[in-house]
Amino acid sequence: MSEFVLQARGLSKIFTEADAPITVFNELDLAVEAGQRIAIIGRSGSGKSTLLHLLGGLDKPTSGEVRVDGKDLSQLSQKALSRLRNQQLGFIYQFHHLLPEFTALENVSLPLTLGGVSVPQAQAKAQAILERAGLGERLRHKVAQLSGGERQRVAIARALVTEPACVLADEPTGNLDGQTAEQVFAMMLELNQAQNTSLVIVTHDEQLAQRLDVVYTLQEGRLVR
Repeated sequence: MSEFVLQARGLSKIFTEADAPITVFNELDLAVEAGQRIAIIGRSGSGKSTLLHLLGGLDKPTSGEVRVDGKDLSQLSQKALSRLRNQQLGFIYQFHHLLPEFTALENVSLPLTLGGVSVPQAQAKAQAILERAGLGERLRHKVAQLSGGERQRVAIARALVTEPACVLADEPTGNLDGQTAEQVFAMMLELNQAQNTSLVIVTHDEQLAQRLDVVYTLQEGRLVR
């Protein structure tokens, strides 16, 4: 068992545009402990979302490595990587990315059934976390029947239903009004504490960021405290 649930070491990412290299990161390091809550802030275009994609194994670095639960993502087969993401990582986006043809209950139970859990067991666990999220009366509602705040709470429940080691959140409250954003953020922190799940949150909201354990600024390809 690794000391860190997620770790990036010497991470570099270089894109080529018009035959010219553009360095997004240069030898970036990050270590996330169990239950730790980390905010990453920075100007638009600094690479915050790109960093989350690398940390979640959705993109590959030019050099360096990302480890989740001690496993180097670059050394895993696509099948093993997908299994690791499903079991160890949760993802929350600014726009919920829920499946519109499914109900709230079906959306949240899906990561469990994809991981091999029976439908009745998956739906029982999904119902429990949705009830904790205040959505017990919205289980059978489809996405279009939910408000923006309800959709985001469903997305958070989906990210946490597998009890992952770490949740990666990209502007999770950025599309919500102030009051709803506060409710959604409070839910994230409550479930983080209940499950000891680490949070890595990219946000423009510096007030929100200051309520987390550690705040990094992404500037000139490095994370600065």
